[in-house]
Amino acid sequence: MAGGTTGYADILKAPYAARLLTGTLVGRLPNATAPIAIVLLVRAGGGSYSLAGALAAVYGIGTAIGQPLLGRVVDLHGQLRVQLPAAVGSAAGAVLLVVAGTDSPLLAYAAVAVAGVFTPPLEGGLRALWPSVLGGEDRVHRAYAMDAVAQEVMFTVGPLLVTLLVSLWSPAAALLAINALGLLGALSVVVSEPSRRWRSAPREAHWLGALRSPGLLALLGAFLFIGLALGSITVAGVAYADDQGRESVYGWLMAALGLGALVGGLGYGARQWSDAPERRLRAIVALLALCYLPLTLTPGVLAMTALCALAGVFLAPAIACAFVVVDRHAPHGTVTEAFSWLVTTVGVGSALGTAVAGPAVEIGGTAASFAVAGVGGIAALLVLLTTQRALAAPARPADATIRTENDPSGAAEPGFSSGHQA
Repeated sequence: MAGGTTGYADILKAPYAARLLTGTLVGRLPNATAPIAIVLLVRAGGGSYSLAGALAAVYGIGTAIGQPLLGRVVDLHGQLRVQLPAAVGSAAGAVLLVVAGTDSPLLAYAAVAVAGVFTPPLEGGLRALWPSVLGGEDRVHRAYAMDAVAQEVMFTVGPLLVTLLVSLWSPAAALLAINALGLLGALSVVVSEPSRRWRSAPREAHWLGALRSPGLLALLGAFLFIGLALGSITVAGVAYADDQGRESVYGWLMAALGLGALVGGLGYGARQWSDAPERRLRAIVALLALCYLPLTLTPGVLAMTALCALAGVFLAPAIACAFVVVDRHAPHGTVTEAFSWLVTTVGVGSALGTAVAGPAVEIGGTAASFAVAGVGGIAALLVLLTTQRALAAPARPADATIRTENDPSGAAEPGFSSGHQA
C-alpha cells in the first residue's frame, strides 16, 4: 500500500499536478452535493419530498445532457473559453434557485436545469490534461488511479460538508457556499498554465464526435450497468437500515463502500501494469460483479458492513482502468467529450438503478434490491465479453503521441495524444 501512496506523492510533486487535482475536486463539489443540497433547501422552504426529488432529478438530467456537449465544445475551443463561463452559468442557476425559492415551481425547475446543464466538465478536462502535465504513460495511468480514489473521498466528504454548513447557517447559505467554492475551484484550474495552453489534437469533423468509436460505445454500455449497480445500492442500503431500525446503519454501509474503494484504488495504483487495459478491465469487472452478489445475503450489521467494504474494493480500479480505455479509444480530438460521456453514462445508470431498486424492495424485499446490483455487475461483464472485438483495436494507433511546444514532433512520449500544448 505504501508503494501506491509513494507513487501518488511523486505525481503530486509534478508542476501544477496538485493544483489541478485539488481545483478539480473543489470545482466539482456542487455536482457531488447537489442532490442533498436541493432536497434540504426545498424541505426548509416547506416544499414536498416529491418536489425535492423532482428538482434533483431535473438537475441530474441536465448534467447528463450538458457534460458531453460541453466536453465537445472544450475539445473545439479549449478549456478556458468553456469551463469558466460554464461554471459561472451553473452557479447562477443555484443562486436563482435560492432567490426564487419554490413558490414558483416552474422557475425552480428552470434554475436547477441551468445549474445542471452548465456544470463544467472539469472531470473530463483533468484527464485530458494529465498526459501533458505528467508525460510518461505509467505516471498518467497512476494519475487515473489517484483520480478515482480522490473521487471517492470527494463524494464522502461533500455531503458531510453540506450537512455541516446547514447546521451552522441554513440550506440556502450552504448551497451558495458550495457553489462559491466550486466556482473558485474551476477558476484555479482554468487559469493555470497547462489548462490555458491545452489544445485538443486535430479532429475529424463528425456529428457523432467521440461516439463514433465502437470501443468507446462498448465501454459506455458496460458502465451504464455499473452505474445501475451503484444506484441500486444506495436505495437498497436505505431499505436495509430500515429493516435494522437504525438510520445510522445506512451511513456505515456507504462509508464502508467508500473505504473499500479507497483501499482498492490505493492498491491498484501501487503497481505498474503491463497487460492490455481492456483485458484487465474484464477481470476487474468480473471481480466487482462477484463481490456484489453476497450483498443479497443481508446478514447482521457488522457482516453487512464488511460485505459493503468488499463490494467497494474493485470499484476504483474499474474506474481507473476505464479511464485508460477511454483515452485509448477516443477518436483524435474528442478526449474531453469521451471522458464526459463516461461521467454521463454512469450518472444515467445510477438513476436507472435507483428507479429499479425501489420497486424491487416493494416486490421482493431488501435482498431483491441488492440483487439489482449483482445483476448490474454481471450485465456489465457480459457487455465487455461480447464486445471484445470492438475493444481489441483502439481508435488511436499505438504510436499516438503528445505534442509539446518543446517537442513538436511528438516523439518523446509514445502512447498518448489526448491533447497538446499550444
